[in-house]
Parts: sequence; C-alpha cells; structure tokens
Amino acid sequence: MNRQKISTKMLAVMGVLIALEVVIAHFVTFRPTQTIKLSLDFIPIVIAGVMFGPVPAMIIGILADILGAFIFPVGPYFPGFTVTAALTGLLYGSLLHDKQTMVRIVIAVVIQQWVLSLILNTYWLKVLYGMPYVPTLVGRLPQTGILTAVQLIFIPIIVKVIHEIGKRAHT
Repeated sequence: MNRQKISTKMLAVMGVLIALEVVIAHFVTFRPTQTIKLSLDFIPIVIAGVMFGPVPAMIIGILADILGAFIFPVGPYFPGFTVTAALTGLLYGSLLHDKQTMVRIVIAVVIQQWVLSLILNTYWLKVLYGMPYVPTLVGRLPQTGILTAVQLIFIPIIVKVIHEIGKRAHT
C-alpha cells in the first residue's frame, strides 16, 4: 500500500471538510423522530474518500463525529456512532478513491446505508436507549430508502465536480 504524503493543503482541506460535516450534520438535518435522521452529511465524507482515500476519510469521519457530539449535542456522546462514522469514511475511501464507477458507488451506498446506518446504527440505538431492535429497524426503513436514493443521485454528481475541479487545477 502506498503511503500518502500529508501536505499542508491536504490538512487544510481536511479541516474544511470536518467543519462542513459538523455544520451539515447539525444544521442541515431533518430529525422527525429520535431514531430517524435525514441529512446530506455524507457529502464531506464522500469528498474526502474520493480525494484522499480511506484513512483520511476515516479520520475526518471520526473527528467530525466527536466534535459535533461535543459542540452540538443531540443526546449523550456514544462511541458506537463514532465507529460507524469511521467505517463510513473507510468504506467510501476504499471504494471511491481510485475508481468511481457506478457499480462501486452503488456498492458503497448499499453497504453504508443498509449495513452501517440501518443495521449497525439501529443496534447502537438499542444499546444507548434500550430501544427494541426489530421495531426500531423497521421504523428506520423509510429513512434508509430515501437516503439510498439521495446518495445514488448526489455521489455521481460529487465525483464529476471533483474531477472537473481537478482538471481546472492542473491546467
């Protein structure tokens, strides 16, 4: 595995993505219930995954989750959600850094939404609040379906924009 050199520019962009993630997650989010959250907070993590790869995207996910939990608490801080954020960054970075085909995007979105968000985060809600697992999971299905569609629409657009910006930066 190639070691990625961390530049000042990369650190600055990572800092901006962390700040953007925190802002989107806490101000551009619709929470109709305690267990349902509709948000575009995946965008900074996807950008990090495409631009920098799995480890930086994972670090951004971790730091944004921790900072957001302490600056804008929605409930008690729970490290399980930080694990999900880390796995999300790792997933997007692993699947979208080198190649961004529609198949890879679909795989990333399905794993992120149906495994990490629906199954794992529902488990974290059970652990944190003592909610019954299956009824909570069933109640979160609409969120998962909506966000799957949203991500499948937005991620190809994000990838295209990143490629355009990259082309302009190298001309």
